[in-house]
Amino acid sequence: MKMLVTRPLADAQGTMRRLELLDIEPVAAPLLVKQVLDTPLPKADQFAAMAVSSTNALRALAERDALHNYRHLPVYAVGDRTAMQAVGMGFSNVTSAAGGFVELVDVLAEAKLGGPIFYPSAQTPSGDLGTMMSAVGGTVVTTPVYAMVAVTEMPQGIVQDIADGSIVAALLFSRRTATSFVNALADRLSPEQRSALSVLCISDAVAEPLVRAGFSLGGVSERPDEESMMSLALTIARARNAS
Repeated sequence: MKMLVTRPLADAQGTMRRLELLDIEPVAAPLLVKQVLDTPLPKADQFAAMAVSSTNALRALAERDALHNYRHLPVYAVGDRTAMQAVGMGFSNVTSAAGGFVELVDVLAEAKLGGPIFYPSAQTPSGDLGTMMSAVGGTVVTTPVYAMVAVTEMPQGIVQDIADGSIVAALLFSRRTATSFVNALADRLSPEQRSALSVLCISDAVAEPLVRAGFSLGGVSERPDEESMMSLALTIARARNAS
């Protein structure tokens, strides 16, 4: 049984290993490609902490050989996976909000840091951390350090596997990925082929453009994390095997 992993390649590798442990054959189709930006970086000594909402921000700083400048700062990560990445990259004081932007804001507000927060972000961030923190009295300096460039066309071999039912489900972890997925397939599948593919989504916002495009919603994860997505994948795999 095959399932499509649409995450950027660096993130997809871990997801694919976990699917293999569930006896699911993963097929990689990254729909967003990371591009490191050459934006000026602020000096670290002006900050009380660093907020991170994506492992891509950490990787971008590392690729620019700038990560060491910020390692003395406490890190507040949006979720456990990003927190683990920060620890693996040498940060010693790391806190996970174990959720999304709302949870990250709550954790930062409770920390009462007493100084500005450095937020290395995507060029098009999924949330406005600066505005959200200003509402609770915090100050955030947002610096875009990477961009996610959308892939415009799905490889023909993958399209054929979806069309003939070899790929039974696709895992979607972001709204931009979902939009790219719809655009990359465009008119290359019939309505019947779209409805035969189960899309497994990390949130309702991710599911919305996929359902509107005619794909079958296999489920929305209970929590915005990979663990919940793996539970969805296993549920779909068991249902398919039973049928």
